[in-house]
Amino acid sequence: MRKALDSAWPEPRKPLPPRPSALDPYKAVIDGIQRADLDAPRKQRHTVTRIFHRLIEEHGADVSYSMFRRYVADRKPQIAVEAGKAPVEAFIPQTHPPGMEAEVDFGDVAVRLAGELVSW
Repeated sequence: MRKALDSAWPEPRKPLPPRPSALDPYKAVIDGIQRADLDAPRKQRHTVTRIFHRLIEEHGADVSYSMFRRYVADRKPQIAVEAGKAPVEAFIPQTHPPGMEAEVDFGDVAVRLAGELVSW
């Protein structure tokens, strides 16, 4: 109650620690398969489904396919960047204070001004 009276804004929430996942014990295996696929010919690379079936058959994993697919989709580009096989993508947000920059398109304009055709 005291905090609510002292400030109209609530305190920011504390970040929660990451929860363990059923996929955690198998992440190293999945990453290893994906790293090996970087040097394999295109036709010999594993599909996501094939990696999932190998995980179940060879390691007895009991994980959902959607959780597995999400992990592979997030991790695949990271592994390629770590191996130097893909460019690092960066996003640089741009901020422009109001009135500090303007965008202008230059071109020829013809206007009828006081009944006379004027171009500039």
